[in-house]
Amino acid sequence: MIRNNRGIIAIAVVITSLAGLIFIYKVKHLGLPLTPDQEVHLWNVEARITFDSPPGPAQVKAAIPLTPPGFQIMGEDFISGSYGLSVQTEGQNRYAHWTVRRTRGSQALYYRVQLRRVENDSMLQKGGIPAPPMVPRYGEMEKAAAMAILEEARRSSADVATFVRQFLVRFNDPNPSENYRFFLRQASTPMEKINIQMHILAGARVPARVIQGVLLADGKRTLEITPWLQVHNGRKWLTFNPDTSEQGLPENLLVWRIGQEPLLEAQGVRNLNINFSSSIFSENMLRLTGEYPVSSSSLLLGYSFFNLPLHTQNLYKVLLLIPLGALLVVFSRNVIGIPTFGTFMPILIALAFKETNLAVGIVLFVVIVAMGLALRSVLDRMHLLLVPRLASVLILVIMSMAAISILSHKLGIPSGLSAAMFPMVILAMTIERMSVVWEESGPGDAIGQGLGSLAVAVVAFGMFRNDLLEHLFFVFPELVLVVLAACILLGRYTGYRVSELIRFRTA
Repeated sequence: MIRNNRGIIAIAVVITSLAGLIFIYKVKHLGLPLTPDQEVHLWNVEARITFDSPPGPAQVKAAIPLTPPGFQIMGEDFISGSYGLSVQTEGQNRYAHWTVRRTRGSQALYYRVQLRRVENDSMLQKGGIPAPPMVPRYGEMEKAAAMAILEEARRSSADVATFVRQFLVRFNDPNPSENYRFFLRQASTPMEKINIQMHILAGARVPARVIQGVLLADGKRTLEITPWLQVHNGRKWLTFNPDTSEQGLPENLLVWRIGQEPLLEAQGVRNLNINFSSSIFSENMLRLTGEYPVSSSSLLLGYSFFNLPLHTQNLYKVLLLIPLGALLVVFSRNVIGIPTFGTFMPILIALAFKETNLAVGIVLFVVIVAMGLALRSVLDRMHLLLVPRLASVLILVIMSMAAISILSHKLGIPSGLSAAMFPMVILAMTIERMSVVWEESGPGDAIGQGLGSLAVAVVAFGMFRNDLLEHLFFVFPELVLVVLAACILLGRYTGYRVSELIRFRTA
C-alpha cells in the first residue's frame, strides 16, 4: 500500500511521461495531425503508356513504384480497359503486367498513384551490404586512363562519399583532362554516362548501381525519367546526381525503379512509349489517416481506433471524453467544493445535452426533475420499499418524458421531442437522491446539489462539444493516461476547498 505522497506523485509522473512519449512519437514520426482541420499536400502522379498493336494478342510489362524513399503510397489506380492485369514484386521492384488476347490499333494504359511526403529511405537500404564488384578487364589504354582517374580522386578524398564526389566533379568538368575525354567520347545518353562512371568506379571496387526516378513538378504534363548514381559506403547507399556531382536524394525525386533495365517490356506491340505527369492536391490529414491506417508499419497505427468500423469510431469519439468529464467532476467537488449528485450523473446529463441543445436541455431537465419530485412526494405517503419505489419513480419519469414529447408536438414545439434523449435511469436516481436529501437535510441542500450537478453538466457539455478535444482524445487516446494521473493526484488532495475559503473569509 502506498501511504506517502511521494509515491503517488512518482506514479503520476511515470504515467504522464509514458503518455507524453507516445504523443510526441505520433506527432513527430507518424505525422498525426494536432488539429481536426489540418491538411496535407499529396502528389498525384500518372504514367500513360501508349503503343500501336497489330491484330492479335499483346502484353505490356511496366515497372511501378514499390516503396519509394521519401514517399508513402496512399492509393493507386490502374486504368486498363479490357486488358487483364496482374501486379508482381520481383526483388526491389514491382511490375504491372497487362495482357489481352485480341486487340488492334492505338492503345493507351494508365497507372495513377497518390503519394504523401514522409521521412522514409527504407527502399534504398534494403538488401544488406553488397559485395564489392570485380575489377573490370580494361584494355591497355582504358586501364591507364581509369587508374589515373581513380588515383587522382583518391588523393583528394577522405572516404567513399568524398571519393565519388571528387570523381564526379572531374568527370563533369567543362574542360576535362585527356583521361576523362577518353571515356566521355563513349557516352551519348545519360544511361551510357552512368554506365561508364560505374565501370570506372568498379576499378576501385566501389559497389554502385542505378536508380531511375521522376523529378515531380506541380502541373507538369511531360516529365522525363532520369537515371541517378548510387554507391555503397559499407553502411548505406549514397545518391549522387551524375551530371552535377551533388550528393543526396532530391526531395521531389520519385524513385520509380532500381536498376538500369528499361521501364517497359512488351510483346506484340509497336511504338511503345511512356509519359509521366504530376500535380499537387490537398487532403484533410485526419480523413487520410483514417482511410489508410495500415499503410504505416507502426503498431500504434495498426492497432488504433482508425481500424474500427466507422460507427464504432463515432462511439469512441464520445466515450473517450467521459474521463475528462470525470476529472471535471473530481476537480469541482474536491478542489472547488461544488456539491453534485454522485460522479457520473453530471456527465450523463452533459451527454444528454449534447444530443439535445444546451438551453432546451436545461429547461427539460428542470421540468422533468420538478415533476418527478412532485410525484415522488405522493409515493412517500404509500410507504413503499426502496426497490419498488425506485421502479415506480422510473415509470413516472418515462411517463413524464412521453407526456412532454406528445404535448410539445401538439403545440408545434419540436424541441420538446428532445426529452426522449435524456437517460431515464439517471433521472430517476437523481429524483430519488434529491428527495432523500430534501427529507434529511432540507430543501436548501437538495436544491444546491441539483444546481451544482447542473452547473458541472453545463461545463462538461462545453468540453464534449469541443471539436479540438474530441479530435485529440480520439487520435491520441494516450491522453486519457494524463487524465488518470490527474485523478490520482487529486485523490490525495486534503487541502481546503475554494468554497470553504470563501465561506471562512466571509465569516
